[in-house]
Amino acid sequence: MKKLIVFFLLLASLGLQAQENDYDYTSEAIWGINKNSTSGLIGGFIFRFSRSVKERHYRTIGFELINVKHPAESRVVSRTGNYFIVGKTNNLFAIRGQYGRDIILFKKAPQQGVQITFTGSVGPSIGLEAPYYIEYNQFVREPYDPAKHRIENITGSGFIFQGLFQSKLVVGANLRAGLSFEFGTFKSNVTGFEIGALIDAYARQIEMIPQARNYAVWPTVYITLFYGSRK
Repeated sequence: MKKLIVFFLLLASLGLQAQENDYDYTSEAIWGINKNSTSGLIGGFIFRFSRSVKERHYRTIGFELINVKHPAESRVVSRTGNYFIVGKTNNLFAIRGQYGRDIILFKKAPQQGVQITFTGSVGPSIGLEAPYYIEYNQFVREPYDPAKHRIENITGSGFIFQGLFQSKLVVGANLRAGLSFEFGTFKSNVTGFEIGALIDAYARQIEMIPQARNYAVWPTVYITLFYGSRK
């Protein structure tokens, strides 16, 4: 943690050195890959568009598609060597719309320094509560039913988006705040990462693992690697 703090202080000092340089732009479009505390290796994907409203202030419109995992999930290996999650009945895919503001804290110069930006947003969320498919006896893929399926006869899991069109929709809202660090060497390109915290709140609990505690509110911390363009 100390090394991480020193790293961010170094980024801030680089931004301070560059903040007086001319590096203005009027619009920006980025996309990125998200990793968060309620996801696997890849949490999902983001897209965000921003436009200048005044000096250092940008209005943003964003979209996220995230695969949310339950904290009690436990992957086990079946007798065939494939993985499945014990007791899981539903996946949760979160679709988030976001409207917010970017405020540049430290500007950068072309081809040097780091731009540091505060970013925040609020917006609607749609939770897709999709049945979790398993492979049973190596021949059948169907939604897991604890009353029907014996653990020892489960030989794997279904495809990642299998069951998506059988989803139940759950409405909610999300709130996000973070800091982005941009390292692009050219004015027209954007490359960097964003760290922050986000909270999703739904109208009801999302039933993912019946034997465990299920949640309607999902707080998370995240890091997003992004790339894009600006003009």
